[in-house]
Amino acid sequence: MLIECSVKIADKIFSIITPEQFSALALEVFHLQAERCAVYAQYLELIGVEPSSVECVEQIPMLPIELFKSHTVYCGETEPQAVFTSSATTAMIPSRHPVADLSIYERDFTEGFRIFYGDVEQWSIYGLLPNYLQRKGSSLIYMVDKLIERCGSGGFYLDNYEKLLADMAADPKPKILLGVTYALLDLAEQYSPKFENTIVMETGGMKGYRKEMPKEELHRVLCSAFGVDRIHSEYGMAELLSQGYSVGEGLFGVPPWMRVMARDVNDPFKRLDAGRRGAIDIIDLGNINSCSFIATQDVGVAYADGTFRIEGRVTDADIRGCNLLVQ
Repeated sequence: MLIECSVKIADKIFSIITPEQFSALALEVFHLQAERCAVYAQYLELIGVEPSSVECVEQIPMLPIELFKSHTVYCGETEPQAVFTSSATTAMIPSRHPVADLSIYERDFTEGFRIFYGDVEQWSIYGLLPNYLQRKGSSLIYMVDKLIERCGSGGFYLDNYEKLLADMAADPKPKILLGVTYALLDLAEQYSPKFENTIVMETGGMKGYRKEMPKEELHRVLCSAFGVDRIHSEYGMAELLSQGYSVGEGLFGVPPWMRVMARDVNDPFKRLDAGRRGAIDIIDLGNINSCSFIATQDVGVAYADGTFRIEGRVTDADIRGCNLLVQ
């Protein structure tokens, strides 16, 4: 069965340590998805790429992320256990990401969190986010809900700032306050609380409530209001099952089963050298049962050490926020 095969591959993926292990598994996943993901197979045919000719990671074509809106990108042989969606207004078509096995997703985000922040049980996680009932289909909300469940403390507090601050003040554990940008700014302006033993993490997303502002300015405002030295960030999207994290200054890292690269904005098949600004391509081996090879519409810089920065969006591309896509 495909799910049994996926679990075996997952065991190898989440055990990756070296670049050589990543490359070998990326090729294995590529050939599997080139055969079993109909949308990806059709795309490869249209661009004239024969899967058997792909012999290294650098040759693997990236699937345009827009196809998650117009097609079902899925390798599963059974009904998916969940379908994650991007947020959209009624005038928009959301991206849809079917997930065959939620246990693999949970393993993915738990292991990814551990790499950057240690075991989740040592933290309390407070979410300035919609809860699971308010925003069904959100992979971010699903992740935060499960992390809160595992750490045993924290919760969702969107639009309930006074209770949030009271509960955080009474909590002796190290804390992560994770929120959409507009909610963090509201909290900063209305209360300007000075946090101790707390990491503040923004996930992006003004959701139409506020004017977009440069990250550097946003982080200065939040640092001043909350009395912290730096603002952490989470990088994720409905089309990816893995996350990148920034521990400050907008420089993101990824777990060993992800790789971030840059392509020429005007030539989607031209890979750029590390350190050059371009459109962002991502290999996410956590996407075992959809497609792991994604050409995003974000613009940024990918560095030789595996870190990256996001600087904006491809011209005329959708504006991506945590909870809203704007045409």
